[in-house]
Amino acid sequence: MRIAQVPPLYEAVPPRFYGGTERVVAHLTDALVDLGHEVTLFASGDARTKAELVVVRDQAIRLDPAPLKSDLAAHMAMLSEVRRQAHRFDVIHFHTDMIQFPMFEDMPQKTLTTLHGRLDLKDLPGVYRRWPQYPLVSISDDQRQPLPFANWAGTVLHGMAEEIYDFREKSEGYLAFLGRISPEKGPDRAIAIAKRLGKKLKIAAKIDAADRAYFHAEIEHLMDHPLIEFVGEIGDHQKSDFLGNADALLFPIAWPEPFGLVMIEAMACGTPVIAYDCGSVPEVIEDGLTGFIVQNEDGAVAAARRLGEINRFDVRRRFETRFSARAMANRYLDIYDRLDEASKPPRLTLAQSA
Repeated sequence: MRIAQVPPLYEAVPPRFYGGTERVVAHLTDALVDLGHEVTLFASGDARTKAELVVVRDQAIRLDPAPLKSDLAAHMAMLSEVRRQAHRFDVIHFHTDMIQFPMFEDMPQKTLTTLHGRLDLKDLPGVYRRWPQYPLVSISDDQRQPLPFANWAGTVLHGMAEEIYDFREKSEGYLAFLGRISPEKGPDRAIAIAKRLGKKLKIAAKIDAADRAYFHAEIEHLMDHPLIEFVGEIGDHQKSDFLGNADALLFPIAWPEPFGLVMIEAMACGTPVIAYDCGSVPEVIEDGLTGFIVQNEDGAVAAARRLGEINRFDVRRRFETRFSARAMANRYLDIYDRLDEASKPPRLTLAQSA
């Protein structure tokens, strides 16, 4: 099968540091190549891939030092190039939200769009009612809730390449927090949990410009404690040590997380996850097997005291079964095979369109 993968241009593919969507696209692309498919990746010049690379920007947007740049212009230029080469492909797989919809109206049957973000935003329903012909993939069933009427072709849980994560049979006695310093990720909750347990917490996190005020006002002073160590932003090559040596990953989210890639990264290292029951968490974590699903801080503290019940070998095995890149690629291939059908959504009833 001839497949085009079209990620956003904000991060390299895969990202050098933090980044979810582009990391998933990188692992999916390589897995499809390994399965024998002819794959083309449209991305910035700093991408690393087994596929044919079509360079549509010199480098990823976020780490580009240019003081003035246009995200929209970069993406419009990329989509124009995808459109120009569209005849080459059986499937064009977009990871760019909805920006491509007006440009590919004559070929929805050869496109698939994975939605990677939150969908409870004011202007989104109108877009998916305006362009119902495009088959969509959710990254968890929970993610769909704000748009139940949309043309869902399936749910595909994320996967990652097994070989880049090293299993750790034994941990080193600390808790880990990996992600962004932002209110919805709950770094304040993670710090409170660690302090109550009297356990060291290592925080490896990105601080976006939009979250700097929150960091300085709400989080920075909480880190002035001997149990709390702020590591900063880390790349893939550092994650096996950071996650694998932890007793558990704390994932105390305060929003409907569409997936939560860090949960399966921890599982790949054999590290269980203590996660708040929100968003995709019940679809990713198997309570009592790969971690614990909790409701609040008290539940998280109690779960941390039960970590000895979790078998780290079982955690890694469940990652390999459910969340490997190959498993993800095979789930997408099943959907690619039925795009003709998926691009003909059923007519909405008045109740569904309301």
